[in-house]
Amino acid sequence: MKQIYFLIVALAGGIVLGGCGKGSGDRGEVTGIPQRTFRAEVPYGMVYIPAGSFLMGQTDQDVTFAQIAQTKQVTVPAFFMDETEITNSQYKQFVNWVRDSIAITNYLNDPKYFITPKGANANTNGKKYINWTYVKHYPISFNPSGKKGANANFNKLQGMFYQGDDKIFDRNELDVRLLKYNYSLFVERDAANYRWDKTKKRSDFILRDTVPVYPDTLVWLSDFTYAANEPMVENYFSHPAYRNYPVVGVTWRQARAFTVWRTRYNDAYKDSHHLPHRAPYRLPTETEFEYAARGGRIGTDYPWGGPYIKNAKGCLLANFKPGRGNYTDDGGAYTVNVRSYFPNDYGLYNMAGNVAEWTSSAFDESASTFVHDLAPSLEYEAKPNDPAVLKRKVVRGGSWKDVGYFLQNSTRTYEYQDTAKSYIGFRCVTHYLGRDIKDKH
Repeated sequence: MKQIYFLIVALAGGIVLGGCGKGSGDRGEVTGIPQRTFRAEVPYGMVYIPAGSFLMGQTDQDVTFAQIAQTKQVTVPAFFMDETEITNSQYKQFVNWVRDSIAITNYLNDPKYFITPKGANANTNGKKYINWTYVKHYPISFNPSGKKGANANFNKLQGMFYQGDDKIFDRNELDVRLLKYNYSLFVERDAANYRWDKTKKRSDFILRDTVPVYPDTLVWLSDFTYAANEPMVENYFSHPAYRNYPVVGVTWRQARAFTVWRTRYNDAYKDSHHLPHRAPYRLPTETEFEYAARGGRIGTDYPWGGPYIKNAKGCLLANFKPGRGNYTDDGGAYTVNVRSYFPNDYGLYNMAGNVAEWTSSAFDESASTFVHDLAPSLEYEAKPNDPAVLKRKVVRGGSWKDVGYFLQNSTRTYEYQDTAKSYIGFRCVTHYLGRDIKDKH
């Protein structure tokens, strides 16, 4: 009996000693560093677009544009895409975030709105961080009436309103020219192109930009000659009746700034909950847009298939200009709710019509002849002093004011990156991390 007892103790001791030794559990083998498990999740408001290949370009004979929409077999990795165009309500969340940041940092300077990092992040060199949880529960009032302390804050915020002769009837209206978003990006393409250049520093590949974020509401007048669109100027971005309509009047640079902010906004949540980050949000490439618009169908003209733009009952399937001077036959004189009409087979709404959409791709008439056949896209970071031809960005999908041709999956056109239009909006994508969403990570 004593021998059995001694054997059990000896075995237990061996286990303890073995567990305390260096490299325990791996027996000296390379097993990789411990990491948190990661399971892909579909981001809110997005759909999963599986990887695949397709024939990109025109499906019918097109004499006019045959030279800029040549067919090419390409492969697209998996990604997530917004179900709908970015709405006024979603973009307004970005605008309000910038507004509150400026109000807190430059005008209120109230300690209640800031947090002091502790522990490993305590050394901030005096930099302050906004406590967005506090802001969420105690919103900043831009109105003198309201909760306790509103008047005191309102007096401090006077500098954010139009002043002097810019005021109308002494109304306190926010000076939207003050709403600017500062951000920086690492331009990986430039870093790859100059990776052997010893004269280059990392800072040479960092893009820093300051972008006014408020949409240009005057596009409803400037885009059209002699048209009484004043009600759209006054109400489209501000009135709740249009909250779920696509945001317009945003430049390509503003759309990209939104994707940067959306990434940072999501990363802040992931950090606070100790979760792995997802891939950054961005604008889709024109290849991704066409691939997603086709919805997995082969050789079709439109996101719903085709070749017709009406269904069997004679109902139009998108929001566009179906005739000369006829805008209402499809159900809307201007834009419509982003969830109007049926989605395509991937679950995406209005991939044709409603508003045309910015992509990340630079426009070149001959791009299809030299881009790669795996995840193709021509990207160019235009500099302020570059000629206008280098500032063209591909626009896809057609809009509420376009004729049916521009709704075709293969139709590509462009607009300049610093211009805003009443018929161009955007949606976001984010890269899928892994081979297939069904895989276990």
